[in-house]
Amino acid sequence: MCCSSFLKIMMFIFNGGIFLAGAAILGVGVWVKVDSDSLLGLLDTVEGAPSGLSQLANVSYLLMGVGGVLLVIGFLGCCGAVKESRCMLLTFFSIVLIIFLIEVAGAVVLLVFQGLADQLLESLEEEVRISIRNEYGKGEGLTSLWNKTMEEFACCGYRNYTDFYGSPFYLEHEGEVFPETCCNATNTRGVCSENQAHLSNIDGCFDRLLQLIEENAVIIAAVALGIAALEIAAMVVSMVLYKKIGTKA
Repeated sequence: MCCSSFLKIMMFIFNGGIFLAGAAILGVGVWVKVDSDSLLGLLDTVEGAPSGLSQLANVSYLLMGVGGVLLVIGFLGCCGAVKESRCMLLTFFSIVLIIFLIEVAGAVVLLVFQGLADQLLESLEEEVRISIRNEYGKGEGLTSLWNKTMEEFACCGYRNYTDFYGSPFYLEHEGEVFPETCCNATNTRGVCSENQAHLSNIDGCFDRLLQLIEENAVIIAAVALGIAALEIAAMVVSMVLYKKIGTKA
């Protein structure tokens, strides 16, 4: 009796962790979807971009799907422990095992893709610069996307302010004005000249994106390992409790 109660408590702890992790991932997925018209949205505007790379914009759906599934299995595990339902516990174990195997496969794919990510982004440089030179300041859609992206990530162009040379925006202002985000916030005149943009030396959005990925890589890896550990522990406890209930029956 004491052992069964302990197992139930452990199931609550592990599945509570899975439930909270699911809620967090679901929240991130919703945030990425709401913000998808920013940096990821620019991928759809670049001619010649690899078709597979543009699908990164759909990562929000993957996150929301994973988060939703984790919420369901967290609830299923807790409910199965409370009701002492062998069917629910076995279903819980099967679902978690499948998800765990998918996560392992996904981790392997990400490790393989990581080495190609920088090359893919660098291969887009010329296409993105051409897109800026042809459309920035002319097409409302692309101009708004770039302005939103540069404001949010505090960056300037793909590499730097020189990406705007020859663009409709550049020609309209006779080469004397650049986007405000290309200058430091200390600029009190509200006009970003070429000299100020050069002195400000604001990072390009490509470099900021890589920096953002690098800064969050450790956090993402830690969260993934934590979720995997919770899943393994929950599977072990669910099977022990499953056998206990069967013995009682």
